[in-house]
Amino acid sequence: MPERLRETDSLLNLEEDESIEHLDDQVQKAQEQLIHLKRQQEQIEKQKRELEELSRRQEQFQQGKAEMIEHFTRALVVLERQIYDSQKRAEQLRSVNECFVQHLAIIESINPKSWENSDINKELNRALSAVDDARTEYARSRAVISAETNEDVLATGASAEGSGPYDPPARDFAYWLKSGVAFTLPLLLLGIGIIITLCFLFAK
Repeated sequence: MPERLRETDSLLNLEEDESIEHLDDQVQKAQEQLIHLKRQQEQIEKQKRELEELSRRQEQFQQGKAEMIEHFTRALVVLERQIYDSQKRAEQLRSVNECFVQHLAIIESINPKSWENSDINKELNRALSAVDDARTEYARSRAVISAETNEDVLATGASAEGSGPYDPPARDFAYWLKSGVAFTLPLLLLGIGIIITLCFLFAK
């Protein structure tokens, strides 16, 4: 009888040991599964963060793209207008430059010393007309040249303080006297020559 009890106890102990060992295995497997799940969770969270960062960068790209497209579109319109205005102004300045060159050449070519006595009145009228035309063109063109600024680009010294487009310098009596003599001297000499010629003819 005691032997059968011992056998029974042995069997019970063996089953108990196996049950504890099996339980330990289950606990170990459960821990391993838990570790595996944690790793999976960490991996999923990492992928989630990467996707969120990717989404944020894509949104940042779309916003930046739309912003720069708008900026460049507006800027190109402004630049095209400025280029057109600049080309137009360059053409105006080129035209003024050519006109100034022509008037300067005409005025510089006037040489009173080469005038014939008989044509002095005609040449003088022509010279004064050329100077008046040049003065008118100069006054008209000053507004074109200074259009992009708030001041008269061509104004210097006393002329910058004048009220009109052209302010001739003040002249005293001596200047006008000398000028009158200079202008009338050829006519006077011509008249004297004519009188001498007539006297010589009548003397015969």
